[in-house]
Amino acid sequence: MDTRFSNIADLVETSSEPPSVAVVIDVMRAYTVAAWAFARGAEKIVLAESLDEALALKARHPDWVALKDGPPAPGFDAVNSPGLLRSMDLGGRTVVQKTTAGTVGALAVKGARLVLCAGFVVAEATARLLRTHDAPDVVFVVTGEDGRAEEDLACAQYIARRATGAGTDAAEFLRRAAASRAAVELAQGIRQGVHPDDVALCLELDRFPFAMVAALEDSLMVLRPHAMP
Repeated sequence: MDTRFSNIADLVETSSEPPSVAVVIDVMRAYTVAAWAFARGAEKIVLAESLDEALALKARHPDWVALKDGPPAPGFDAVNSPGLLRSMDLGGRTVVQKTTAGTVGALAVKGARLVLCAGFVVAEATARLLRTHDAPDVVFVVTGEDGRAEEDLACAQYIARRATGAGTDAAEFLRRAAASRAAVELAQGIRQGVHPDDVALCLELDRFPFAMVAALEDSLMVLRPHAMP
């Protein structure tokens, strides 16, 4: 399997055609939150292109749960925090998610044949799906900080190695993520809409047994869990 690592801007500006397989990484916190949403019973997650689109979808579907980065805001039901989301009952619900980087990255590769969204909490399930898919080439999208987010790069590199079946020790990758700028800012309360447990929850390796697959459904990019045996 040939792997490469890219940021969102490079994919948008230089790619003449979408990659065949893309793995979109956002550890802190979009795809940790998405995994928790599925664990709390959500049926699907619609990845919105903008806050306005998220609010418009919520207006058309009042029973949907709208979620965003940052502090609470009118029209939104939740914020992008695994620590806060883990107590919500989302049984059978549709979640609309808009974040600064994670959802943008998934939308940037929506033309790919297979789009996976991941963080450490679903790392092994994601790697196993890549192995079973037998993809000849995979693009890992490092979404945070214009592709410089150390936690996202560490997770991408870890999943890439596990996808080859290599026996890889996760400790160093998790250490890099724990020392990242995002982890420090979350721990220090610099970012808003944060729970004290967010960093620890984002660094729970293989917390969930499913991968997360995004695909276009009626013009919307929709994320769903994919159970792995």
